[in-house]
Order: sequence, then structure tokens, then C-alpha cells
Amino acid sequence: MRLQHHPSLAPELFLEFDGKIVHTDEARVADAINAATDEIAGDEKGISNTPLTLVVKKKGVPDLTMIDLPGITRVPVHGQPADIYEQIAGIIMGYIRPEESIILNVLSATVDFPTCESIRMSQQVDKTGERTLAVVTKSDKAPEGLLEKVTADDVNIGLGYVCVRNRIGDESYEDARKEEAKLFRSHPLLSRIDKSMVGIPVLAQKLTQIQAIIIARCLPDIVRKINEKLNASISELNRMPKTLSSPAEVMTAFMGIVGSAKESLKKILIRGEFDEYLDDHHMHCTARLVEMLNLYSNELHNCPESDPRRNFLMEEISVLEESRGIELPNFLPRTAEKSWEDIKNAYRFR
Repeated sequence: MRLQHHPSLAPELFLEFDGKIVHTDEARVADAINAATDEIAGDEKGISNTPLTLVVKKKGVPDLTMIDLPGITRVPVHGQPADIYEQIAGIIMGYIRPEESIILNVLSATVDFPTCESIRMSQQVDKTGERTLAVVTKSDKAPEGLLEKVTADDVNIGLGYVCVRNRIGDESYEDARKEEAKLFRSHPLLSRIDKSMVGIPVLAQKLTQIQAIIIARCLPDIVRKINEKLNASISELNRMPKTLSSPAEVMTAFMGIVGSAKESLKKILIRGEFDEYLDDHHMHCTARLVEMLNLYSNELHNCPESDPRRNFLMEEISVLEESRGIELPNFLPRTAEKSWEDIKNAYRFR
């Protein structure tokens, strides 16, 4: 339920689910919720994780968003799935686990608080109770010992307790609040509970204040995460190719690609830098040259003209030795210098 203060005297109510918007009013809101629930989860007491949002825009209501989670069911009935408990527990944990959530534990005054399943689940995600608030319903049904239960806090409710009276029958909201105020003012036992811990208006005020505190605490981290995702999306968008709408833009993009390819070739062939292809050994010239020489050596050994029973290539090596001529130490022979000049000229031509 999303409550929003609205200056208009006429309240506005509508449901949102599955991309639909269904307008309703205060008199028919219960029927509208039942019809939407049947549409989402069926009419056989099925369950669904699809959220059903009731938006209430009304003058005087607090700006507050509350999520009414399904009640815990351990035994499936009327064709419900066998893992009904696991499904409901998964839905509940998904909503109460985030640090931004306030856990509003609804407890009946007629039961012992330590035995409540909802308390056990909330303690799993909020061990210190710093974001858990308890609402004690049916205060008028079990007033004996209620003061001691909410003041002892045996179950570690960090944000405290608020005791309320349930609406009875067709009571209007205004009548219910009057009866509630009368109950906690005049009842011999309930009147002893501190007035900061009783009543629906106190609960609404507490929730609004706690929500503001939680938002203020979590907002910087939320903004940081949003900025990180935004920057990552912008970087990814900038890396995507731009739409080319004219021949001039196409030529500019093509020349950029050619320039990038030339720079990559210079890095690989001249400077021997392989940072663009760290894992691609086929682009490493030295490794490729060794591989090619090994292949060539194997081809020579397997060549029919080569006889492995005699000295391999010794005749060719002796011819090369004879052609070397007289040399000075530490100077390249003339044939080698000429070959080097031919290689440089050929590369320059290309």
C-alpha cells in the first residue's frame, strides 16, 4: 500500500498489478482487492509473488509505503502446493532482507511473543533489531500482562512496540480511532501503558519517522550504486558504434579503423608490443616465427631429397661457408648488408 498526502478533498484509490490500473473507492476497495487477488493467484487459495499495489492519495495521510506480506502457512489446504511454507518464506525473506526495509512485526496480544514464527524470521536478517518494530493487535482481547510483555522485550524488538485496537464490524475509521483512544485512556490495565506506545496515529507517526531515518542513512549508498551503474552504462554506450548517416561520416569511421589497424601493426611488428593480444599466441611474432621454423625443419627432414642416413644439409652448409669470403671481425658480410637493405626497401614500399 502506497500512501500519498493529497491536497484534494476527494480521495483517489487505484490498484496496480500485471501492468494494469484498476480504479476503485473506499467503499469498494475490499472487493477490488479480492477480485485482483483471484486474477493473480486464482480462486483456490493459491499464492503468487506478483505484487499487488494499492495506491491511496488522500488528504491527511502520511507519505508512507507498506508491504503486507502473506501469512505463514505450514500445512497446505485446498490444493495448495506441498512446499507452500518454503514458497511463502522465500517471498517474506526477499522483502525483509534489504537493509532499507523496516520490518513491521504484527503480533497478537493473545499469544506468547517468543513462539511467533515472524519473530524468528526477522531475527535471521536483523539480529540486533535495529530496524524491527512490533505492532500488538487485539489489545482489548488479552489486556492481562500486556504491559509486562511490551516493556520486558524478551524478543529484542529494537524499535519498540505499538499496541492497537482492531476495527470491529463495520466501524468507520473515525469511530474506530475514537474507540481505540477511549480504550487506552480508561481501561484499568491498558491505560498504564505509555501513551507513546498505543494507537494507530502513534504507529503512523513512528513509521514515517523511522522511514525518513532509514532513507537518510541508506540514500548515499543507493546514490553511489546508481552512479556506478550509470557510468558503466554510459561507457558501454560510448563503445558502441555510432549511426552513420552520410558518406563523409562513413569515410571518417573507415579512416579511423584503418588508422587503428596501422597502429596495431606498428606495435606488433616494429615495437614488439603484444598488449592487445595477450592471450592470442598467433599474434606474437616471435612465437609464430619459432613455430614456422619448426614446421619448415620438419618439412626438410621429411623431404624425399633429404637422406637422414647421412649428414643433414652438410653439403648446403659447406657451400655457404665457401661463399662467405674474407671477413673482418664484428662486421656483417656484404651479402648480409645487401639483404638487409632489400628487406628495408621492400617494407618501405609496402
